[in-house]
Amino acid sequence: MADPVRVRFAPSPTGALHVGGARTAVYNWAFARRKGGVFILRIDDTDAERSTKENTAQILRSLGWLGIDWDEGPDVGGPFGPYFQTQRAEYHRRALDRMKANGSAYPCFCTTEELEAKRATARAGDGHAGYDRTCRRLEASAVATRLAAGEAHVWRLAVPVDRGDIVFADAVRGRTVFAAGDMDDFVLVRPDGTPTYNFATVVDDADMQITHVVRGDDHLSNTPRQILVFEALDRPVPTFAHLSMIWGPDGKKLSKRHGAASVEEFRDMGFLPDALLNYLALLGWSLDGETTIVPPEVLKTQFSLERISKNPAIFDFDKLDWMNGAYIRDMEPEALVARMLPWLEDAGLGSASELETRHDWYLALAQLVAERAKRMSEIAPLARYLFVEEPAMDPAAAEKAFANEDAGRALAAVLTACASLDEWNPAAIEAALRSLAEVLQFKPKVLFQVVRVAVSGSAVSLPLFESMWLIGRERVLARLEAAQSVAAGLDSTRGL
Repeated sequence: MADPVRVRFAPSPTGALHVGGARTAVYNWAFARRKGGVFILRIDDTDAERSTKENTAQILRSLGWLGIDWDEGPDVGGPFGPYFQTQRAEYHRRALDRMKANGSAYPCFCTTEELEAKRATARAGDGHAGYDRTCRRLEASAVATRLAAGEAHVWRLAVPVDRGDIVFADAVRGRTVFAAGDMDDFVLVRPDGTPTYNFATVVDDADMQITHVVRGDDHLSNTPRQILVFEALDRPVPTFAHLSMIWGPDGKKLSKRHGAASVEEFRDMGFLPDALLNYLALLGWSLDGETTIVPPEVLKTQFSLERISKNPAIFDFDKLDWMNGAYIRDMEPEALVARMLPWLEDAGLGSASELETRHDWYLALAQLVAERAKRMSEIAPLARYLFVEEPAMDPAAAEKAFANEDAGRALAAVLTACASLDEWNPAAIEAALRSLAEVLQFKPKVLFQVVRVAVSGSAVSLPLFESMWLIGRERVLARLEAAQSVAAGLDSTRGL
């Protein structure tokens, strides 16, 4: 029986969680859920200068917002902790001791200046610019004397001289080969005793019994070195899966210049977590080549490494907008009200206390905006005129809508009709205005636009009759009266 799947996402807390890292987290999480395995979050915080608690908190917050949960890691613990790399120094020391004992690690006393001189000589002679293994040839007695004297040194991996090509079956790229002869005896531990990335990550992956390493292909060159460390520690080599890069629309690596780059930036732009999760999953993976809406529950049951593409993924902001709009439209009104209320409150519109007394009104509003908003950030601008007492009048819209010299007469007739309605609901309002258009000999479209500008202040708004109902009769009448004054002013201007 195969060992249970154990995967990890191991970000470095040196900045915000970028969408590339988030996609890696999504794939690891979905793969673990699909296989009934374990998803581990490990914080690789060995970059002391740039790693911060704030960045760690931001990473955890971003993953949580996306709906990604972890079985082991910060805040939840687990049997293979600690889950911060800086807290695992003792594990790294023990691993180095094992390698010293089996001869796969040796001390190197070469200074920085000596190493640079060796590289310069090698480059000048078209030779191999890697370490020439000078210290690997030292006598054991000489090594012991220099160590006892406290001479500064690093610890290097002793790459087996008879090691053939390093070959592994990448779950995405297929058979991958690196020549062992190109691998120099790279540094495992620095002079200050801190481990290098390629050593620490292998020790931690081995100790945490990671079965699959799913990560970006920017780590591909690290893989042969890490395989050599796994072998030196006599630990099982996990299956590797290297994901292609994410490019912007211009074919270059996605970055800040293309727009939002971090998960929290996308959140603040009004994208829903499920929509962004869905979109990230499709950046290099597909369910069947056709389906675009893949909710989290489907992703957790259907994700597979086999359907990950080798080709770079293009981040299409228009497609993300479309997908986010689809998720908004698919939300139940109650859920959409809960999602949009914070956005309205931030814009100074509505409140939780008002929601309690106008619950049905908010449900109706949610159904109107759902058909038009692609982002949550668009809802407050769309609905502002429904909340304020006097919406700002767009001069260009007023000039166009009230250009007909009969606009004032039409507004007066609409005001009278609205004031005399027995019932105030969208159907009654629509019937009255359509009848009035016939009486006034206005095309319905023209009359409706006059009324739209009068009650919303804009030529573009949510559906007119529903808007008038939500605004309320008294405020609609007040806006129609105000619009009459605007139309009269335009008439007098045209008469000059």
